[in-house]
Amino acid sequence: MKQLLFMCLGLFTLCATPAASQTRKVQLKVVETSDVHGHFFPSDFIRGGELRGTLARASSYIQRQRSQYGDRLLLLDNGDILQGQPSVYWSNYVAADEENLAASMLNYLRYDAAAVGNHDIETGHKVYDKWISEVRCPVLGANIIDRETGLPYVHPYTILEVGSIRIAVLGMLTPAIPAWLNENLWQGLEFEEMVASARRWVKHIRRVEQPDLIIGLFHSGKDGGLTLENGIEEDATARIAREVEGFDIIFFGHDHQVHNEVINGVLTLDPSCYGRNVAEADIELTFDGNRLIDKSVKGNIVSLDDEPIDQQMLAHFQPRIEQIKQFVGRRIGTFATGCTTRDAFFGNSAFIDFIHQLQLKITGADISFNAPLAFDSKIDAGPVTVSDMFKLYRYENQLAIVKMTGREIRGHLEMSYDLWVNTMTKPSDHLLLLSDDSRHDQQRLGFKNYSFNFDSASGIDYEVDVTRPDGEKVRILRMSSGEPFSEDKVYRVAMNSYHANGGGDLIVHGAGIPKDSLSSRIVWQTELDLRHYLMEEIERQGTVRPQAAHNWRFVPEKWTKAAAQRDRRLLYGK
Repeated sequence: MKQLLFMCLGLFTLCATPAASQTRKVQLKVVETSDVHGHFFPSDFIRGGELRGTLARASSYIQRQRSQYGDRLLLLDNGDILQGQPSVYWSNYVAADEENLAASMLNYLRYDAAAVGNHDIETGHKVYDKWISEVRCPVLGANIIDRETGLPYVHPYTILEVGSIRIAVLGMLTPAIPAWLNENLWQGLEFEEMVASARRWVKHIRRVEQPDLIIGLFHSGKDGGLTLENGIEEDATARIAREVEGFDIIFFGHDHQVHNEVINGVLTLDPSCYGRNVAEADIELTFDGNRLIDKSVKGNIVSLDDEPIDQQMLAHFQPRIEQIKQFVGRRIGTFATGCTTRDAFFGNSAFIDFIHQLQLKITGADISFNAPLAFDSKIDAGPVTVSDMFKLYRYENQLAIVKMTGREIRGHLEMSYDLWVNTMTKPSDHLLLLSDDSRHDQQRLGFKNYSFNFDSASGIDYEVDVTRPDGEKVRILRMSSGEPFSEDKVYRVAMNSYHANGGGDLIVHGAGIPKDSLSSRIVWQTELDLRHYLMEEIERQGTVRPQAAHNWRFVPEKWTKAAAQRDRRLLYGK
């Protein structure tokens, strides 16, 4: 109905007789948040203490801008809001009968439009369909297609009006979803390639809506992401700016990096993640009567770290904040010893091996794959609470069992360690594959590649010779039970659903299993997320004793031990 109203108002404006010709200028501001990942409140429900950024600080900044611009301020969110902090997990799966907290936040802050992110899809239809129905602004995704109707599953775009000024906002989502997520999470949907979809929709918008501005709202990084075999690109923002005529501004996200760049005359902006920044565009439109004769667009990334917390917002949500605190504070067991993710990058670690052992226990599989999902998390000895589970396992992945031959298992590990470690040619070389360019990258944090693809294995004994070339580093010695390991035998391998469905390419390019055959290899998968089953197992055991399994090591140790100490100091300091 709102869309029809905008169209009718637009037709009225187009048909109206202009007043006497006179030049006037109108200033607008558009503010974007992206990849908030449940960082709504300043309380860190995982580690304790206070978070920087968050929507509680964004709210103060937005209010100040609204006091200056009034209805000439437009507010957009760019997706990945339904996963991250325990606040959204609690809302998605524990207090699921109430209005989703992520919807409440968008409604409270009076967003004008929101896009869908890949981690929103990862929550499953039941969660994101409910969230979409509860959000009072249009939820956008032009290239998210309903297979049954052939039409967009949500609004492809919306027309926002400021007086007689018409602003089109076109939303899109990275189409690489099938490379990461099991189809049960996006059943009935397809994800179109972004460039062709953007070109088609911009043509439609310009012909039908005749807006004064066209804004892209893309949950897709700038460039350089995953490219699928069918040519679909994970990160297509820069390509669209270069190849699709008509955009004035593209707000984007997904890659958790800050961008403020003009590409082929199009302002492109990305505020990174967790509510640490907002991206904003200052727009000046010049009209001669009712005719737009000039437009000026300037971009800015605004840090929210020093912004005051909106206390009125906290008071409004205080009852739900107290419920979240009760949820994350529930004791589920005891750790006899503490553990940290830091150790996981340099060899066997109690942190990772504890997850390995639980995965093997839960599934009865022969071998387990698992990677560190946090750069610097620890769980102390003593009582373990729900909040500790978000340190132990960061994402809402499911747990799967995949049939793999011994040869495929070794290929999977070869690719993992090629992404993870350097090829050392002398004792003074780095052990890890590091990159100075990624030190401030919120996802890589000093590594050349993403650490959530650094899979180690449990259930087998093996060595990783870092002096050998890529593809030849891993030597599997035996099953940890003492039985021989055979490259021709088929094993049951436990891993998270992200990797089981081809995410990170370890199982496709590393193991060499064709993408279209992965579904036939998955013989079992959990209904709920892996964290849920880890909590159940810890509650069952009561007291657990995490310890390193010592089933694998980097060699030659006379080089790798000293190199590990140097790299550890480089990453974490003294």
